[in-house]
This record gives sequence, structure tokens and C-alpha cells, in this order.
Amino acid sequence: MVTTHNLGFPRIGAKRELKFALESYWKGQSSRDELKALGAQLRRRHWQDQSALDLVPVGDFAFYDQVLDMSFTLGNLPERVQGFHGDALDNYFRVARGRSTHAADEQAQCCGGVAAGEMTKWFDTNYHYIVPEFTAATEFNLDASRLLEQLAEAKAQGVRPKPVIIGPVTYLALGKAKDGSHKLALLDRLLPVYVELLETLAAQGVEWVQIDEPILVTELDADWQQAFNFAYQHLKNCPVKLLLATYFGQLLENRRLAVNLPVAGLHVDAVNDRVDIEPLLNLLSVDKVLSLGVINGRNIWKTDLSAVLDWLEPLAEQLGDRLWIAPSCSLLHVPVDLDSEQRLDGEIKSWLAFAKQKLDELAVLATSLNQGCDAVRDELDANHTAIAGRRDSPRVNNPAVKAALAKLDAKLGQRQSPYTQRAVKQAALLKLPKFPTTTIGSFPQTPEIRQVRHQFKAGEIDEAAYKVAMQAEIARSVREQEALGLDVFVHGEAERNDMVEYFGEQLEGYAFSQFGWVQSYGSRCVKPPILFGDIRRPKAMTVEWIKYAQSLASKPMKGMLTGPVTILNWSFVRDDQPRSVSCKQLALAIREEVLDLEKAGVRMIQIDEAALREGLPLRKSQWQEYLDWAVESFRITANGVADETQIHTHMCYSEFNDIIASIANMDADVITIETSRSDMELLDAFDDFNYPNEIGPGVYDIHSPNIPTQDHIVQLMKKAAERIPAERLWVNPDCGLKTRQWSEVIPALTNMVTAAKNLRATVG
Repeated sequence: MVTTHNLGFPRIGAKRELKFALESYWKGQSSRDELKALGAQLRRRHWQDQSALDLVPVGDFAFYDQVLDMSFTLGNLPERVQGFHGDALDNYFRVARGRSTHAADEQAQCCGGVAAGEMTKWFDTNYHYIVPEFTAATEFNLDASRLLEQLAEAKAQGVRPKPVIIGPVTYLALGKAKDGSHKLALLDRLLPVYVELLETLAAQGVEWVQIDEPILVTELDADWQQAFNFAYQHLKNCPVKLLLATYFGQLLENRRLAVNLPVAGLHVDAVNDRVDIEPLLNLLSVDKVLSLGVINGRNIWKTDLSAVLDWLEPLAEQLGDRLWIAPSCSLLHVPVDLDSEQRLDGEIKSWLAFAKQKLDELAVLATSLNQGCDAVRDELDANHTAIAGRRDSPRVNNPAVKAALAKLDAKLGQRQSPYTQRAVKQAALLKLPKFPTTTIGSFPQTPEIRQVRHQFKAGEIDEAAYKVAMQAEIARSVREQEALGLDVFVHGEAERNDMVEYFGEQLEGYAFSQFGWVQSYGSRCVKPPILFGDIRRPKAMTVEWIKYAQSLASKPMKGMLTGPVTILNWSFVRDDQPRSVSCKQLALAIREEVLDLEKAGVRMIQIDEAALREGLPLRKSQWQEYLDWAVESFRITANGVADETQIHTHMCYSEFNDIIASIANMDADVITIETSRSDMELLDAFDDFNYPNEIGPGVYDIHSPNIPTQDHIVQLMKKAAERIPAERLWVNPDCGLKTRQWSEVIPALTNMVTAAKNLRATVG
């Protein structure tokens, strides 16, 4: 009999219950006990949703981030929070976001907050994790209370639990040595804590533990390969069965390493790694379980069940009880329940599967394998009809868009003149001071803004009333920027619900869910639009709003757009054509918007590519192909303008050292990047690369409520000036300000503007 299991379930709740509970707690509006009770309620509901599985994940729920959870389980807390007393949950939030609640921080005497942990992307997803911090002196001490509490809850509910932990080698690989020491030197200290953890779980009657080692799908040098052998030889005598889980990519040269580790089972991502299955079977020992991720855990399209069964049935005959099936990875990356969608176009809805529906698909596959196809004939027939309907739908394929793409000319991606010539013309036109100040685009999305948007979408107010309300918010943003003394303004994006969804709503080829939320980090959730067909821009999308803002401003106003690569990477993208094709369709559409903004007199246009690095394949050997079409797409979008028009772009939470040449090849006049949490370490990329254009290293960490001081900003910018000529530096936050409150934004930007004035007087 085939065994079914899941690697993880979305934790935010079908209606974002966790988000609202967290934010209420942080504001001091609810108690710690109420937050914990909500967490327990969500876990109970999610285990019930997974009750048909043979093994149910436990420990995949987190109040902020699963990597941060592992750091606390291993007792690896940054030194700056180790002296605070009180509830461990408050320390947890201090590491996550710099603060917990005001009352808790006051009690712990850290009212001004502490430095939040650095945050970066979880492999090639849009999920962010809190980076573990190490030094040569780091010690580890087990705190299994979180896992044991959740395990007891699950057992009381009658599910067969499979605790989920991050493996020791991946944990070290994900972290950062703050003193430059070698992370692998800590493995000897770390492994005894893992042994203790596994023995503790065994004492609770646990049979299987899922131990996630996704770095096995990346290129590993000899030291990291040896670390795997050393670690799992150390763990092999633990009294539980280990299911070593890999996902997001192919094992390739790590195949033999993975299959020979002394574990009871191996999970591989069969959606991304079908080619590895047959070689794995030839290497797999006769006593080892092979778990295949056969349902895509990263996207929302229905699985072609008949096609999966065609290749899965022979494997089931060969492996028998040693075959397990599951989604390819944790379902953290997809929305919870398609049944919640009552407004989604019926035809498009018939093509989709969210987390609960993916588990239904898994059950159909298992029943077919265990009992035969006839046992699920109706389900298979319905699935076949949906798959065929999507493939043949005229809504998916637009001949005019395909024809435009076929006529792409390399000249579309070339500026009229090189940067050195453009910079002179732009400086003469814009007349900006040294260290010019600006923001990244958005200002706080207040409850009033959200209420008006809700009223408009619900039909309670008409478009004219909505427009008046949004113009009032834009006017407020302009007034605040005037008062602050910023040098380059933005319109604040009051009219935008999300930087990707806003554009998708105005492009043909997109559909939108009502409750399709996924977690980005902590309480931050996004609702990716659904890119289902060929992309076309029917009309201008931003020009009217930017022109209005420009009419109110005394300073230059940036037009704000989201770039094609980010729109692609932050959407649920069609899987029936190469992603590069969809990206170039987006590039042509956004190019039209850029040119319309320029015609309207907008001389600064920011085209955000926050997710450029996020789309990188996990293997460096495959990077160049992606970077070639990604950079080409940006250049098609941006480079049709005159020399005098200044093109900006923005990137979030990215390491730049290894792709800095490609970023330079984008040829944006100004790039703004996140550097505040990393203390400008990201600018190490510029030690060995002479970046030719202008750059704004973020000096205000907008993901924390903490207010940066003037001195802190000055020191960060002086570090930047050691690498980038001062005349090419901008001063700005590290990201948009939509998630912050005006009460935080005003003092932070006041300090930023004052710091820039200080820099003009003291640097260079």
C-alpha cells in the first residue's frame, strides 16, 4: 500500500487569522494567551484538514518563521537578546522584528528595540526567513518545548504525527558567521543537540521524523558533501526513522550522496526532478523508503493525474510499501482553500488547486494506486476534462501577443547613449543635491485607505468617490514629503493594493483570487495574481495618478512601476510555456506604460525588480540562462526612453556579489537596494566590481518598527562611500513604507533627511 504524507501546511489560516492575531498582540490589543490559543486553534483545524493522510506534519506551524523556530529549538539566540527575561515568545519576536509588545519590551528594558535578525529569501521562493547567526564561540542547547507541545496536541487529536525539523547541514548553510569564522566548524557542537532532540521525540512514541535538507539540490563543494556524511553517520543510531527531505530542485551530482546517507527514507521533488527517479531506484537499498513529491507545492494548477499515474504505477509495482507520495514541498507556498473563492471566474477556477485540493489530488492518486483506477474513475474523468479545457481555451492563447513577441528586436533593449553621457543630461535637468534623498515608492496603507478600497470593491461607493479619496491620500503624501524636505518625491501608491496585483488587474491574461493569500514573512501576506494566459496592456495603468501627484509637487516625482521579472516571480505563473516567454510578454506591456509616462512629462521612472535574484535557479551552472532573459526583459521595459529620463530600479534582500555584472548590465541609472539589516555587508560586492551607475543603499529597515538614528544612518552611508563614489550615492529606506505607520515613518525620514544634510557637509 502506498503511504501518503505532507511536508507542511500553510499556517496563516484560510482568512489570515494568524496575521491579524500577531498584529493585535504586537500592538498590545490582545494577550499572549490569546495569541497562543489562536495558534492552537489553527493547528487543530489544519491537522483536521490533513486527517486523511497516513502521516501528518507536526512542527511546521510557526508564529513567525520555521528557521527562527529551529534557532530557538537549538538554543541559538543572538547575544543581543540573551539578557532579556520574560516569556520566550517575546524574545522570539525581538529577533524576528526588533520588538515584541511595548509592555513586554518595557519590562525587559529594551524599549527602543534591538537589531532585528537579518532576513533573506528561502531558496528561490518569495518566503523570507530569519538568518541564523553564528560566531566561533556559538554554543547550542536544546529547547524542545515548542515541538513537544505541538506533538502532544496532535496526538490528542488522533492524527499520526511526523515531526518536521530543519536538518543540521542545511541549518548551518542557511546561517551567517558574524565573525567570519567557518560555519562547518560548529557541526561537532550542533550534532549532539540533534541527537538529544531525536531521542526526546522517540521517548514520546514518535516513529518517523522528517528532516529537511533542501541544500542537497544545490551545488555542494567537498567540505559540505563530507558534512552530510559526517552528520548522518552521527545520527544513524537515533531511535527514530529519519525521512530526509529534499525539494525545490534536482539532486543531480548529489544523487549518490543523498541515497547513501544512513536514513530510513528519502523524499525527492518529482515535479522538478523526474529525471532523477530512475537512477535513484538503481541506487536505492531494498530497505529504504522512497517518497516522491508528485503534486506541485509551489504553484496552483491542477495536477494532470492521469499523466502522473502513467509513470507512477510501474514504480508502485516495483517499490510496493516502500513508495510514499506527497506534495513536492511544503504547501506553505500556496493558498489554503479554493472552496473559499466565490468570485473567481468559474472556468479558471476549474483549472486550479489550493492546499486542501492538492491533498485531495494526492488521495485520488493513492486510491488509484492502492485500489485501481475504477475506484476513482469519476475524479479522474473530471480532472481530465479540466486539464483539456485549460489546454484548449482561447482565453489562454492570444495570437496578436505571440506575433508581437516574434518581432522582438535587440534594439528595444538599448538606451540611446551610455550612462556617462546620460548622467550629465539628467543632472542638468534634475538639479539634485549631493546625497539626494528619496523613498522607494509606497507610504503607509492606513486603515482609512483600506476601508475606501473595500467600499469601492464592494460597490458601496462609485469610481468617482474612490478617485477623490485616493487623490486626497496622494496629496497628503506630497505634503508630508514637502515638509520632510525630501529631494525626489513619490506619489505614495495609495491606490495600489499590492505592487504586483495592482498591475495584474489591468493586464489581460491575469485572474485574481479573493482569499489566495500566502505568507511572505511574519504577518506579511501577499495574494499573488494568477497569470493564466498571454499578456496584453489594454490601456494606461498609472499615468493619471502620477500626473496628478506631479501637479502638486515642487520637486521631481518618480513614476512607479513593477518590472516584468518581479511581476512574473511574484505571480502564480502558467506552466504550459517557458517562463521566459511570459516574462517578455510582460516586458512589452510595461514598456508601453514607461513610454506613456515619459510622454506625460515624467522624467524619473522607477521600475522595481525586487525579485530578480529570487528567480535564480538553485544551481549556479544554470544561472546565466535565467539572467540573460531576465535582464533582457528589464532592458526591453526600460530602455525606450530619452537620455534625459532617469530610470531607477529597486531590489530587496539580495546578495549581489555573484550577479553584480548582470545587475550592471540592466543599465538602470539608479539602483536602490536593501543593506540596513546587513550593516552594509551587501556592498562587499562593490569591492571587486566597479559598479558604473548610481546606487541608493537602504539605511532604514522598514521591516522593523525601530526608528533609525541620524548617527546610524550617517555611519551606514560613510561605509557605502568607502566603496561607491559619494557623487553617485542616494539616501533612501531599504524598501517601500506601506507596512509601517505614519508615526514611525515621519521621525525615521526626518532623521534620514537630516543625516543626508550632515553627509553633504562632511563627506567628499
